[in-house]
Amino acid sequence: MLKVLIVDDDLMIADMIEEILVGDGYEVCGIARTVAEAVALGRAHKPDLAVIDLRLADGGLGTEIATQLVTLGGLGVLYATGNISGVMVGEAAGHACIVKPYSAADLLLSLKIVAEMVANGTASPPYPRGFQVLPSAAMASREAPRG
Repeated sequence: MLKVLIVDDDLMIADMIEEILVGDGYEVCGIARTVAEAVALGRAHKPDLAVIDLRLADGGLGTEIATQLVTLGGLGVLYATGNISGVMVGEAAGHACIVKPYSAADLLLSLKIVAEMVANGTASPPYPRGFQVLPSAAMASREAPRG
């Protein structure tokens, strides 16, 4: 069972994500609304995956969380945001992004793709609507040693 950290300042959305993930067999290790909460939960629980909103309650950015938690190794990061350009323009640490609003099926497929990227270094289409692989993840998979 994969552990997932949810980071969203809208608790209704966070609760919806949790319900979807638990219903599909994921373990939710915590819900955070701020960068500090998310980093603390990530360090304490060492999740396999994270669903991270871009703009958070403390004025922080979700990209700050991913940057701080990549040192844990093996964390798959899916940004879920209405502002994909903010993620796509920067050199955000992470694997992919899905645009809000999204369906439960699209969220679950997106997480499966991110988990595949962590395990294999590649992402396999078909991708859900609004899903994009981040440039930094695409670059890392091209640079990954082939076994």
